[in-house]
Amino acid sequence: MQTAATPSKPSIATTLWIAVIAASAASSLGMGIRQTYGLLLMPMATEHGIAPWAFGLAVALHNLLWGLAQPFSGAMADKYGSGRVMAVGGLFYLAGCGLPALFPSNATVLIGIGIFSGIGVASAGTGLALAAVGRLAPAARRGEFIGIASAGGSLGQAAMVPLVFSAIGWFGAAGAMAMLALSSLLILPIARHIEWKPAARVGPAPAGLRGLPALARNALAERDFALLTGGFFACGFQLAFLTTHLPSHIALCGMPASIGMTALMMVGLFNIPGSWFCGWLSSRIRPEAGLGVIYLIRTLAIAVFAYTTPTEWGTIVFAAVMGFVWLGTVPLTSAAIAKRFGVANLGALYGVCFFSHQIGGFLGAGSGALLISTAGNYNAFWPVMIVVGLAASALNWMIRAPDSRMAPA
Repeated sequence: MQTAATPSKPSIATTLWIAVIAASAASSLGMGIRQTYGLLLMPMATEHGIAPWAFGLAVALHNLLWGLAQPFSGAMADKYGSGRVMAVGGLFYLAGCGLPALFPSNATVLIGIGIFSGIGVASAGTGLALAAVGRLAPAARRGEFIGIASAGGSLGQAAMVPLVFSAIGWFGAAGAMAMLALSSLLILPIARHIEWKPAARVGPAPAGLRGLPALARNALAERDFALLTGGFFACGFQLAFLTTHLPSHIALCGMPASIGMTALMMVGLFNIPGSWFCGWLSSRIRPEAGLGVIYLIRTLAIAVFAYTTPTEWGTIVFAAVMGFVWLGTVPLTSAAIAKRFGVANLGALYGVCFFSHQIGGFLGAGSGALLISTAGNYNAFWPVMIVVGLAASALNWMIRAPDSRMAPA
């Protein structure tokens, strides 16, 4: 008697590539949505009377909530699977963008963008997606696969910017926000293919929420992890300011609004090869050394842009340089953590490190909002950006190579 053939399970390689593609798609949406907030600052003020300080504060709060929620969402993903947590993140994003779209006001912007979408990106952004890829990838090529997923996630940042810019013209700022809310629903079916159930793991079990405080204390007690975490502050500080305020700065310099859109789009486009390259590099050099170089390149680019006469082509070149090293810190930081501590708690430990990033993001976006409201320009901010970047570069170059016996593969 013949029996029906048992469907064969997909190979490990197939599962990995499906996860990489799904992680790229989900993080494209999660990171692409927030990349467009800077385009909405002025239109929301003009069309709905949203105060620039309120919108800027909302983005700053978004960054802070993202940082606060990331260790917890990472710990949940380590224990229960990244896909389930990312699906919940898509729902938070729906509420975060939908609330100010339906009822535009200072309060709804602060609650929606500041709180709901902050939790949304912590759950549906790159952190959880890349942690899932890191658990599935072989140790020898972990950084490379994380870089590929990160590069794929940059597609959304490049694509969402012109879409939202056009949607503002077609439907107004609230209509563009509604489009962002609906697009976040796509995260739900995509997340099903990332890591819906906890992966089989070799080595220590993930700490979970109860063990998160002890895990964080033990990691931060190690000098080199603390230095890595301190350097990540500069990444958030610089990028949150530019994402939120670069279009406004460009407009204040007398250039067309389309140049601000083009600059953000160029950041997303050049982030694609940059993220892949940094992921590839993380398997071949010490990740901390690469991070030191990235922070130095960023800081030099910021100094040249800030202290030369602004032009359209100069702005585009600046955006391209910044884009190439924009999210290159993510695969390098993830690889640095995995080499020291293994991958069982990669999501939670990345979240602990990332909290420093988001404190920087809160201060970067918030200080920019304060400056534009009081001084009417951003001139006083550029020297601070330069000092913070140089400090981050120095901190990463001070980090010692990990003991090869510390972390399991």
